[in-house]
Amino acid sequence: MKTFREKFIGDKAFYKALFAVAIPITIQNGITNFVSLLDNIMVGQLGTEQMSGVAIVNQLMFVYYLCMFGGLSGVGIFTAQYFGCGDDEGIRHTFRYKFWLGVVISSIVAAVLLLFGENLIGLYLNGSSDGGDLEATLMYGEQYLKVILLMFPAMCIGQLYTTTLRECGETFVPMVAGVVAVFINLSFNYLLIYGKFGFPEMGVRGAAIATALSRYVEMLIVVGWAYAHRNTHTYFKGIFKTLRVPVALIKKFFITGMPILINEGLWSAGIAMLTQAYSIRGLNVVAGQNISSTINNLFNIAFIAQGDAVAIIVGQYLGSGDMEKARDTDNKIIAFAIMSSALVAILMFFTAPLFPRFYNTTDEAKLIATGFLMVQAIVMPKDALLHTCYFTIRAGGKTIITFFFDSVFMILVSVPVAYIFTRYTSLAAPIVFAIVHAFDLIKCVIGIILVKKGVWMKNIVS
Repeated sequence: MKTFREKFIGDKAFYKALFAVAIPITIQNGITNFVSLLDNIMVGQLGTEQMSGVAIVNQLMFVYYLCMFGGLSGVGIFTAQYFGCGDDEGIRHTFRYKFWLGVVISSIVAAVLLLFGENLIGLYLNGSSDGGDLEATLMYGEQYLKVILLMFPAMCIGQLYTTTLRECGETFVPMVAGVVAVFINLSFNYLLIYGKFGFPEMGVRGAAIATALSRYVEMLIVVGWAYAHRNTHTYFKGIFKTLRVPVALIKKFFITGMPILINEGLWSAGIAMLTQAYSIRGLNVVAGQNISSTINNLFNIAFIAQGDAVAIIVGQYLGSGDMEKARDTDNKIIAFAIMSSALVAILMFFTAPLFPRFYNTTDEAKLIATGFLMVQAIVMPKDALLHTCYFTIRAGGKTIITFFFDSVFMILVSVPVAYIFTRYTSLAAPIVFAIVHAFDLIKCVIGIILVKKGVWMKNIVS
């Protein structure tokens, strides 16, 4: 029997390999989320209505982001394993499948938001106004939405290249592209929201333009780099020679990848429904939850990149057939994610009251935001465990299991709990938020059992 240290604590070689993958992703996510925080504060300076309108649209956009993530990363399971066994043509097939999937997802979501955007925003504005103007919030949300839709082509193509590079172990280039993009976003936010240095003062429209522009810059960087380095990263050679994908592979990719797309779509829809449930308590709750989620995303980088590391490193070991190494590495990554997130959670808990002070909103919204943040800090190690367990199960292509583990639980348990407690009790929104998270302990037990049993240890490309 291995000791605790042997099973869960890695040696220098392990941490070197982990950090080589995780640190660039962590830096990119950290800078992206920090600039998103500054972005959020800039919009927040305009007022509660502007901030809430933008926050609601971003909640809807979150569904699109996760549908893209689920669709592309579902096929990315194959990309990582093809790379692990040196199959360039297999990587090209996954790339082309991703292209068509991205086009379909982007087109459908854009059509839904264009046709029903006003109604979807209105779902979050049925509670009390708390002294705010619900009609103004709707107006600002519509202004932001009409512009932000322009970024869809860049988002689609950029993620196509970024996910492929990461799955093949190249995390530095996406990091650089992401860092440049967020600084473009931040700079043009300042110029266009407030009308500085001769630029027009555009408010929330300016924020949307800056975000869309940053996505196009990010896309150009990753596409340009891939084209320039196609001789060393040979899987990019002839990548668009054809857009055809063999029917047998389409079926294989679809069967494995579609549950992840459906899972991410339902899970993000579940998050949107949770947010809508909390919004029944009023505009201050909408504003407070927006503040807390933005700050929470900054702290969550403690474990988010380690989920990507599981997908990349463990996926490559599975592709090469080294199951023992895959299990050992996975145990150590999960343990490191939990321990590192626990340390970050302590910092987050004690600094929670500080961040809401930077926003131009009501004292009640700031107090609600602090409550949400403290709960999020307490549950962070739990989220780290669930995140890494999810990516472990997914790395071996067990996407049906992840579907039930993640989104089915969200829709059947988390959303009904939030609905009942927000509508039939007078408990404060952060307390309801904590109760919803407490039910995730059921998932923790299930996740540990599935990982320990090794149901995910499978080579799916040979």
